[in-house]
Amino acid sequence: MVSRMFRIETGDDKERRDLLRRRLLDTNTAASPVLRALRGTPAERELPLHVWALDEAGALAGGLAGHTWTTWLHVTYLWVDDRHRGTGLGTRLLARAERTATERGCHAARLETWDFQAPDFYRRHGYEVVSVIPDYPPGITEYTLTKRWSPPSSGD
Repeated sequence: MVSRMFRIETGDDKERRDLLRRRLLDTNTAASPVLRALRGTPAERELPLHVWALDEAGALAGGLAGHTWTTWLHVTYLWVDDRHRGTGLGTRLLARAERTATERGCHAARLETWDFQAPDFYRRHGYEVVSVIPDYPPGITEYTLTKRWSPPSSGD
């Protein structure tokens, strides 16, 4: 076995981070026929998906920020102002995002939420818990949930 010396560093370095990302992308593409088939296609790119709810004065009452990638919607943030909770606004935001994602060819969604946020809300909307991480951060449980729906038929 050959012994090698490496200098290990820490710190923010955007150039190295971007190089690392490119190299990991290349390695993953070489290892996965699925990812290889995506390269160079429109489905390879993440597309932002944002849905906004504005009140009568034009102020932000709620919103959803995420993106679509391949056939998946990833919900990053979903928030409704306290004054508008319980009105169905969160349901409307989520439904609009899922509808837009479906129009983009998606038939699944994923998201993360904490135990004090909205796991029950998402379960009521057909999401299933696929991962539970206790104590992340300390004292809190994080859930990853997914939902799948049938892709629209070509006649729709």
